[in-house]
Amino acid sequence: MELVSCSHSSISCHQKPSLSLRFLDTNCFNSRPHRISLPRRSKSLTCESLISTHNLIVADEDFGTRTAPEKLGEITKLKIPGLPDGSDGNNGSQISSSFWDYKPKLSVHYEQSGIENTHAPAVLFLPGFGVGTFHFEKQLKDLGRDYRVWALDFLGQGMSLPGEDPAPRSRGEGGVWGFGEESEPWASELVYSVDLWQDQVQHFIEQVIGEPVYIVGNSLGGFVALYIAACRPHLVKGVTLLNATPFWGFLPNPERSPQLSKIFPWSGTFPLPAFIRKLTEIVWQKISDPRSIEQILKQVYADHSTDVNKVFTRIIETTQHPAAAASFASIMFAPTGQLSFHEALSRCQVQGIPICLMYGKEDPWVRPIWGLQVKRKVPDAPYYEISPAGHCPHDEVPEVINFLLRGWIKNLESNGSIALPFIEGPEYEELGVSKELEYFREGLQKSVQVRFFGSRFSLWNQMGSFVKSHLANLRVLSP
Repeated sequence: MELVSCSHSSISCHQKPSLSLRFLDTNCFNSRPHRISLPRRSKSLTCESLISTHNLIVADEDFGTRTAPEKLGEITKLKIPGLPDGSDGNNGSQISSSFWDYKPKLSVHYEQSGIENTHAPAVLFLPGFGVGTFHFEKQLKDLGRDYRVWALDFLGQGMSLPGEDPAPRSRGEGGVWGFGEESEPWASELVYSVDLWQDQVQHFIEQVIGEPVYIVGNSLGGFVALYIAACRPHLVKGVTLLNATPFWGFLPNPERSPQLSKIFPWSGTFPLPAFIRKLTEIVWQKISDPRSIEQILKQVYADHSTDVNKVFTRIIETTQHPAAAASFASIMFAPTGQLSFHEALSRCQVQGIPICLMYGKEDPWVRPIWGLQVKRKVPDAPYYEISPAGHCPHDEVPEVINFLLRGWIKNLESNGSIALPFIEGPEYEELGVSKELEYFREGLQKSVQVRFFGSRFSLWNQMGSFVKSHLANLRVLSP
């Protein structure tokens, strides 16, 4: 093999026992080619001290000359479609809004698109905490042109808040719902827990969609997506996690820890105890303040030029619902699920549920380390790390998420005959590749970097590279 130029700070070239490398970059090596021969027992060469940012060409003695910059560090550009915005007469798929009765007094709001695509795969989006179907409208409009797409609001959130007071106050006392002394019969066992949402999604797939689906979940929605796949694998064709939270709930689950759960006097049921009502009033006043919501959105979106006005408005509307405060309290004090995130992941792996990971690198809440841990546990799961992007990559860089989702679904539907995005050969699937994706939004060209982690990815190597790069930066900055 011959290596012509190289890029980035650290490269390991895993090849045959006998290897010959020739560096031809004039900037790195003073215009003179250098040939380096590795001994037969040497399996890797680290080029850290020799490399700067340059193009990489690999000339292999067995396969001839070819370009393979992605394997060893160079980021190549790839143009992808923008969102349908009407500029070419295409406004995307039409979105319809509906309600489905889950149980008496508990109606689920959902949106759908692409229903005319009768033979296309079904895709279901699950939102994060505090948002709803409105967070996936960029997917509904775009992906609805090719697939049948649904998005729902979890019970106790969005437009799936109850239409009646679950625990009314005495006559003459209006205002906030759920703060009375006794619950209504329909709400006597109501707890807005992850187990309730798992059951909600199960029945929604069975009764509304009517066939197995691809589930895509962001944050809390990712947790629930993995949970339903683990519990009901026959309903799920695959799961995509978008910065999925790896934990949910604080109190012990009564099914798993019956004795421990008895220690806690309340676990999210109605009516709310008096001390919880007082605590909720204080906390809710703070977190429902528009200024607080604005600050949270600034935290979770890496690109502050992203238009979040619609998301902000819809969140404010939800906080003004009379049942919102009590529902929030129930969610916060609900017990953990019967399965943990990692238990659900293990079940999915055993049952052969396809999993895909798409994580915003600049997420301040679900840091990249969580996605990398999932990748370590499921090495064959495609993992795309997007930068700059935060906690909600589907809304911040929808062009990228939609492009990757289309590719992933096509790969599964074709039983692998159509390659995953970025995977131009088996070596890319093992070693990984990086791309700079370019697209147009509202007439302006934008770009983000996306890194695909290959099956040979090592969490320890990744952490080591991170530490080395920071130490190198410190040495450069030190006087």
